[in-house]
Amino acid sequence: MKYTGMPLGMWILFSISFKKQLTGVLKYDPKSAEQITAKAKTKYREIIRSIPEFEKGDRFKMNIVNCTLLSAFLLNMPKRPTVELATEYYRKSMMTEPMKWFCRMSGKRKFSQKDIEGMKATDALKAGDHNPYSWNMDYLPYEDGSGYEARFTTCGICTLMKELGLYELVPAM
Repeated sequence: MKYTGMPLGMWILFSISFKKQLTGVLKYDPKSAEQITAKAKTKYREIIRSIPEFEKGDRFKMNIVNCTLLSAFLLNMPKRPTVELATEYYRKSMMTEPMKWFCRMSGKRKFSQKDIEGMKATDALKAGDHNPYSWNMDYLPYEDGSGYEARFTTCGICTLMKELGLYELVPAM
């Protein structure tokens, strides 16, 4: 995957927050937080470049980019956090004001006709069959028409975190 575009944008948008939470949640001193961040940037680029490009219709590229961001920081910490601390670190690092806005806007579109069509297209694409860092899901509409379930059968986050030796921290994502 190319580092430019979304991966670069995500680094710019979230790296400051990830660095801030190294001191806030994980209690590293500012100098250590700076060193971890510098090393994480190099590791992030390396991991991103090792991931194949996603197909045009794949809705899950942002998920693997976010996983890569968290993983790059985790891999450069002197001591690996517990699942609970990693979860808190990731949550606070990602929930910036722009992300809160994005989530509110996404929530307003949930279960819309466009959302449902997108979920059906994602089910049909089966991107995880072509890219091990993507997902496969089954779209299962409720019989009463009140919504749907998306049942995932392939997980790109699991694949990447296994490769990086971070599989025990998958629940943090």
